[in-house]
Amino acid sequence: MEHARENRPPDLVAALARARTPERPGPGTRAGGAVRAWPGPPTAFPKAGPEELDVQDLLRLSLAASDGSGRLRPAPSAGALHPVDTELTVGGGCSLPPGRYGYDPLRHRVHRLGRQPDGTPPGVTAQLSVTARRTVSHYGHRARPLLLLDTGHAAAALYLAARALGVSEPDVRLDGRAESPLAAVHIPPPGRRGPVHPADSARVPEPSESRPVPAELLARRSAPPPLPGAPSPDALLAVLTTAALAGAGDLRWCAAVGPPRPGLVEPAADGATLRRYAAGEARPTLAAWAAGQAWIADAGAVLLAVGCPADADAPHIRRAHLRAGFAVHLAHVTARRHGLSARPVGSWQRADLGAALGAAPGRDWVVHALALGTRHADEENTP
Repeated sequence: MEHARENRPPDLVAALARARTPERPGPGTRAGGAVRAWPGPPTAFPKAGPEELDVQDLLRLSLAASDGSGRLRPAPSAGALHPVDTELTVGGGCSLPPGRYGYDPLRHRVHRLGRQPDGTPPGVTAQLSVTARRTVSHYGHRARPLLLLDTGHAAAALYLAARALGVSEPDVRLDGRAESPLAAVHIPPPGRRGPVHPADSARVPEPSESRPVPAELLARRSAPPPLPGAPSPDALLAVLTTAALAGAGDLRWCAAVGPPRPGLVEPAADGATLRRYAAGEARPTLAAWAAGQAWIADAGAVLLAVGCPADADAPHIRRAHLRAGFAVHLAHVTARRHGLSARPVGSWQRADLGAALGAAPGRDWVVHALALGTRHADEENTP
């Protein structure tokens, strides 16, 4: 009951409206435990058989901490606070025996919670919820959208890990209908198809990027600023295309670019070139909107997820932010494949891009972003 009580969200519509204002967060509060306190003793992962989904590898490539502090993980998180908790429902064809488990990403162990429900399909379903207190401790009233973005990133990390292990059809649920769990990822055993879903299923389309390999997932980190150097048009188009496809149509995707022709660009109708749809230097304004992060004004380009109007209801808000986090995560991997440095940017205030371009106010807000550059540097996982 305590975990549920501390994570009961305020009215999401009001919370997002407040997060978008210039009001600064108050003094920091206690973050509590770095992981959810699952009941029972931890259990090590059994070795996977030749036809089984290796749950240990799946989680190692997606959510496991790789250092003692718990900061470095394949999925980024605002402030490296990592509020996402993962409960697994395991069916047949997996290295873990069927049942329900809570995952501890710091110790890379699971805690058995009970039997699996009747009708559990083969494979594993990861249900993602959040311990809001961790993010609220630093970001205060700005935490609610960040919690949703972090969950989207975690879902994308699981999706990519499944693809790296040879699973062709992970099923990602980011429909925004529920407060908890916020998202779910079903991963069937390799060589098997997932369950058939109804026509209105809120699945995420298969991105066109080729299958990742484990090494690139473990190496993915958020580059520290500054991020100078303009991406080539081909690289920027590839990043935009990945984001637009993974975002599943809920958001508009564009990029702010600098000289010699500063403005906003998006994929053209043919999908093969970039179209410039707004002129003028936007990066200094974006830097002011992004909690005053001045380095963004000099980034080589800034990928933007835009939408989620002021009158959006709670399911729409959840869906837009979850899918923005998911899409930016996949776009980040694409950026790295094209030799770019990249860093997600999640906190946005007064960022009404539509109004700034002369459209009706309150319709097209910046929801999430990915700063891009060509500089290569030591990287850290502190987006």
